[in-house]
Amino acid sequence: MEKKQVYRCSVCGNVVEVLHVGGGTLVCCGHPMVLEAVKKSEEGNEKHLPVVTVNGNEVSVKVGSVPHPMLEEHFIQWIECIVGENIYKKELKPNEVAETVFMIDGDASNMIVRAYCNVHGLWQV
Repeated sequence: MEKKQVYRCSVCGNVVEVLHVGGGTLVCCGHPMVLEAVKKSEEGNEKHLPVVTVNGNEVSVKVGSVPHPMLEEHFIQWIECIVGENIYKKELKPNEVAETVFMIDGDASNMIVRAYCNVHGLWQV
């Protein structure tokens, strides 16, 4: 297990991000949680990969070059920007737009931007 990894319960759908590694196994609903694979590319309509624009310390993120659906059954749950040890996160709900702006501290050249789809998992650029 590593810091910032994302795990999902295959029974109830709970999602957990590791903030501190203490050992042991993450368990939910009586089963070990499943590590979400980080996806960095997709074929066809680009609806999951974050599209990032940086202007100084302002980071604009839109999920997908084609807007991602934001329906009750299929939506982006959160967008996250990691700069060193700083984590900036925007949680989203159905019917909201899958985009945000973060004002970051630190060097944007080493940042990681991720989005989490409730159906298709974890996407990162």
